[in-house]
Amino acid sequence: MTKELRRLSIIVLVMFLALFGSTSTIQVLQAGNLADDPNNRRTTLDAYETQRGAIIAGGSEIATSVQSTDLYVWQRQYADSPMWSHVTGFLNPSLSSATGLEQVMGQELSGTASSAFFSRIDQIVTGQPPRGSSVLLTLDPVAQKAAYDALTGAGLTGAVVAIEPDTGRILAMVSTPGYDANTLAAHDPEATNSAYAALEDDPGRPLLNRAIAGDVNPPGSTFKVVVAAAAIESGEYTASTPIPNPATYTLPQSNSVVHNASGTTCGPGATTTLALAIELSCNVPMAQVAIELGDTKIREMAEKLGFNHEFATPLRAATSEYPTSITDDAQTGLSGFGQGKVTATPLQIAMVAAGIANDGEVMNPYAVDEVVGADLSTQQTFTPSAFGDAMSKKTADAVTAAMVASVQDGAATGARMDGVDVAGKTGTAEMGGDNPYTLWFTGFAPADDPEIAVAVLVEDGGGQGTSGSGNTIAAPIAKKVMEAVLSR
Repeated sequence: MTKELRRLSIIVLVMFLALFGSTSTIQVLQAGNLADDPNNRRTTLDAYETQRGAIIAGGSEIATSVQSTDLYVWQRQYADSPMWSHVTGFLNPSLSSATGLEQVMGQELSGTASSAFFSRIDQIVTGQPPRGSSVLLTLDPVAQKAAYDALTGAGLTGAVVAIEPDTGRILAMVSTPGYDANTLAAHDPEATNSAYAALEDDPGRPLLNRAIAGDVNPPGSTFKVVVAAAAIESGEYTASTPIPNPATYTLPQSNSVVHNASGTTCGPGATTTLALAIELSCNVPMAQVAIELGDTKIREMAEKLGFNHEFATPLRAATSEYPTSITDDAQTGLSGFGQGKVTATPLQIAMVAAGIANDGEVMNPYAVDEVVGADLSTQQTFTPSAFGDAMSKKTADAVTAAMVASVQDGAATGARMDGVDVAGKTGTAEMGGDNPYTLWFTGFAPADDPEIAVAVLVEDGGGQGTSGSGNTIAAPIAKKVMEAVLSR
């Protein structure tokens, strides 16, 4: 071979390798980003020529693709949509918009995720029509329906999150009011714009997923279990350490006076205890303990339980916050019973209960079990993972015992279940002035071998203004969800 021919061969080989590397990078490594680029109109049209995978809960398809007669070929259809809408979200190609799992799992559902590479190759080689992958959820339709029916049956605005304590699998995620995602998935831009505008103008704000976002509320007395755990874990308190028991308490450097909900002392004696403060949901002793303990130790416990951290399930949740800089003892005192600047999502409060139920270990919450190809091959598997140890088993047991007493004979009797010990804590959060209270309940069952931890949020005082309570309105909802799971 001549010298010139050898050089030409080398140049051709280098060009071939460069072309091969470039096309491979575009078609494989950059495929996901290119598919998600909103300016890539051709990819958008091509994507809707692909039958999108289903979203599946408990073996039932809650989001599927059906053939359409327009240029997009396939249209999304949602079953029992108001119950699932905040989980599935909606997909609308004519408006280039997507929300919920349709957005965050978009690559998987459209078959463009890297995990579906070999499936795409197989479809090309065998001549099969392109199909996306299905997303299998952790959510239990029985628990989801129990939560949805309990909220909507009473006409309540609120949310429920239920978690499997030892895994972090989300069993229910409901927000009410819901909406019909089918009205937003139609390929008629004028109709979908009109439907979306009506939802935005709805005073009930149905587009908000109150389970993980929306208006992040003060957790009220559900936060007392966090403060109690911090106090016991510090070694400065036990569940039975005597605490001064006045009927009222004026916060330091403040004119604010703290009262117990009963209007009296926390039990009959001159002193009370953490256990009794949880059982009867007393504000005065918890404010005193919080100030004595200090905001740093409370914040450390709150953060071990998930506060001040971001979570994606894969739906991204708003960050629940314990303030990183509390300037005075009065604010610390208010945090002792979940008021002041402390805010939380129902997901976070469910994580608190789940962590206590799981002997102090907090698991990362997740809502997707698997991604499965059209050929039923498993492309991705999501497994339990620990967020961290928040407290010792001894501390968790002590808080659990107080929560069980609260359900049996205290402030959370609305969650009682025949033949099952339930651990629970109510919350009735003040929203300022004459605004209706936000009502809470969190707990788990069975108390000695927990299968489900749940948090319930009810906005607008459950329609009772400042007269409603977490025990009478939120706790019975949690009871129905726990009963549904335990009776499966």
